[in-house]
Amino acid sequence: MKKIIIDPVTRIEGHAKISIYLDDEGQVNDARFHVTEFRGFEKFCVGRPFPEMPGITARVCGICPVSHLLASAKAGDRILAVTIPKIATQLRRLMNLGQILQSHALSFFLLSAPDLLLGMDSEPKNRNIFGLIAAEPELARGGIRLRQFGQEIIELLGGKKIHPAWAVPGGVREPLTEENRSHIQQRIPEVRATILNAINLFKGLLKDYKKEAQTFGNFPSLFMGLVTPEGLWETYDGQIRFVDSAGNIVADQLEPTKYHEFIGEGVQSESYLKSPYYRPLGYPDTTDHCRLDSGMYRVGSLARLNICTHIGTPLADAELKEFRSHAKGTVQSSFFYHYARLIEILACIEHIEIILDDPDILSTRLRAEASINCLEGVGVSEAPRGTLFHHYQVDENGLIEKVNLIIATGQNNLAMNRTVAQIARHFIQGDEIKEGMLNRVEAGIRAFDPCLSCSTHAMGQMPLYIEVVDKNGSLVNQIYRN
Repeated sequence: MKKIIIDPVTRIEGHAKISIYLDDEGQVNDARFHVTEFRGFEKFCVGRPFPEMPGITARVCGICPVSHLLASAKAGDRILAVTIPKIATQLRRLMNLGQILQSHALSFFLLSAPDLLLGMDSEPKNRNIFGLIAAEPELARGGIRLRQFGQEIIELLGGKKIHPAWAVPGGVREPLTEENRSHIQQRIPEVRATILNAINLFKGLLKDYKKEAQTFGNFPSLFMGLVTPEGLWETYDGQIRFVDSAGNIVADQLEPTKYHEFIGEGVQSESYLKSPYYRPLGYPDTTDHCRLDSGMYRVGSLARLNICTHIGTPLADAELKEFRSHAKGTVQSSFFYHYARLIEILACIEHIEIILDDPDILSTRLRAEASINCLEGVGVSEAPRGTLFHHYQVDENGLIEKVNLIIATGQNNLAMNRTVAQIARHFIQGDEIKEGMLNRVEAGIRAFDPCLSCSTHAMGQMPLYIEVVDKNGSLVNQIYRN
């Protein structure tokens, strides 16, 4: 038994463990991505008044609190049975665009760019944001300011960057001011130039990462997300669409509030992270990595670009066309999540500009007043990592009786497991594990940008632990990144 400690700290959120299984010849037979903490939010919210839920569930995560805030507020809208004012919808949409933008900027520039710009096999002590700043100071600065732009939108609308208590059942609390609108508009040329440069940089890197693009989660699956009735890219409202790996629409315009009719929630004994699947095709056989007819699906930036007909803005649509030229049908490799995030940042910037140009955006009619009219409500929105569901049941006094949260990272759980197995099969030969292989396993997970804080609601440090196990279940090797 050998224990290897590798720095720097793993660039994912939350605790994770990976088990890799070998056959008689020392070849990888299977691998599993385990999440080892318990989710508690669905239980300790029981008994709370439903209007408190946006503020409570925003605390699920410090990276994407806005996603939970908005999905929760939309569930509250359903319990009130109201249609919120048009400008309240637009302001919620504006905040969500800022949230997606800042989260994607964090994922690409701070968490993944050290791998992509410094190299997967570069020295671990340098392969981090500080090494990136030293090697590519202008890129790092641009990424930080890009993330700041998204956070500023959240703060200018909600009063603070993290956990704003702004969206409420029935609408939002405060309007957008003329001063704040002008501030956001003035920053758009800078951030647009930053993201266009980053997209061109990434496209130039693709020739150096052909092997990773072929092995980082490159397999057929379904893709799911929200679209408009016309099939446009959507982040706040819309209906559910599933497409298959060939790009065929499997199901379209599904009502998100009826998610239980098309999404099942599987459970794995080795993980606290749920494994949702497309119910009509059934829970996939996790031992058969060649099946094309399973209910496994992916969500997030890659899925959203695969399911939409177009984005609806000129610059992003031009990039979407080039993005799709990398595959027939859908773009299947999870390595292209990075590319998709950059295109979505550009799309967010263009849509932010459109919303701010609306002459009515400064309206102060922001909230619909009502009492409890329904004892159940489902709120659905697109979080940075994919489609987010909040489902509440209340009693006649509006106290929460049951909560179900379906988190984007959970919906990618089956695909992350298959990605880990695919990478391990390609890079592991025998029981020896080199640091570069470990980093590629991590990078394969980071491509999904998992938020284990959202998915398991645990506190603590963020280790990644890998076990190599032979066919008899005996531990051959273990690597622990602290």
